[in-house]
Amino acid sequence: MEIIMHRYKEMDLEDSTVINGFPSTSLINSIVASYLVNVLNLDQICGLDSDEFPPVSMIYDSKPKFPARIYADEKAKIVVFLSEFTPYPPMARNVAKTVLSFAEEAGCSRIISPETQILDEDGFKLFGIGSTDAARKELEQLEIEQLIHSMIPGVSGVLLNEGKIRDLKVLVPIAQKGNNISDARIAAHVIEMIDKLIPTIRIDLEPLYNEAENVEKHLTGLRKQAAKPAEDHYGMYR
Repeated sequence: MEIIMHRYKEMDLEDSTVINGFPSTSLINSIVASYLVNVLNLDQICGLDSDEFPPVSMIYDSKPKFPARIYADEKAKIVVFLSEFTPYPPMARNVAKTVLSFAEEAGCSRIISPETQILDEDGFKLFGIGSTDAARKELEQLEIEQLIHSMIPGVSGVLLNEGKIRDLKVLVPIAQKGNNISDARIAAHVIEMIDKLIPTIRIDLEPLYNEAENVEKHLTGLRKQAAKPAEDHYGMYR
């Protein structure tokens, strides 16, 4: 599967942090990515397309956009991959390698790829996994407990494995949560972590906490629309 990159704008993104906004088992990636794009007013620098992507155009402010896109700001030192659809399992490897290749070519310093694990009981705790010693040290500095035994699927799993081989820092914050906590509220905790890691940004989280339910409903609707054209064929889009 080839992923085509339609580049709109060139930026100096050396030492930037890359955020993976391709959803997996929850909306957290999309919420984190969307909020960062909006609150930091990031520029769209690239559209991503593939024969395996849903054949849809996402309309924002009356403008058509590819179902996967890259946003960035060279002063803020941040790159955000944003998607409204969940890659089905055979796509995960190529999606991850596209993120990795972009990060390496641009000289980015780290990749952050949030994940969720659902608990039977109520509550929430943020854990982390790092691809390298340097990545794990950053988690320690943030006082984020690291998982000893687990399994990370999909794009995040490939990012971790490839990050280890390529000596590229990949941080996967893992939100273990019960059903009593919304994805938007979990996303706010992940964004708070990102805010601490990147000294060139300052993020106000109060609007996300206040509008958590509305944000989640909006993205859930977009996700369903993006998945609709392909779900009959693959049966794996969420």
